Amino acid sequence: MRKKIDPAIKAKAALDALKGELTIAEIAAKYQVHPNMITGWRRELLDNASGIFDHAKERRAAVDIQEKIDDLHKTIGEITMESDWLKKSSIS
Repeated sequence: MRKKIDPAIKAKAALDALKGELTIAEIAAKYQVHPNMITGWRRELLDNASGIFDHAKERRAAVDIQEKIDDLHKTIGEITMESDWLKKSSIS
């Protein structure tokens, strides 16, 4: 069975590897994982570190999505009112 490792532990191990105060083997022994895992986590941290500071793009995307949702709700309301009016006028 595979061991599930908490993301916080992965981050600490990757930061330890970046600091360079301990060898990869020492860090692996400290966290009781294979040294290749430490190397992978370090690489992943370096590759994705810029995304930590890129929240403005996410906020803009969320605002755009919310505006689209609001516009769709407005359109649904208009179509519902029009449908109800047509039903009433066809019955009369």
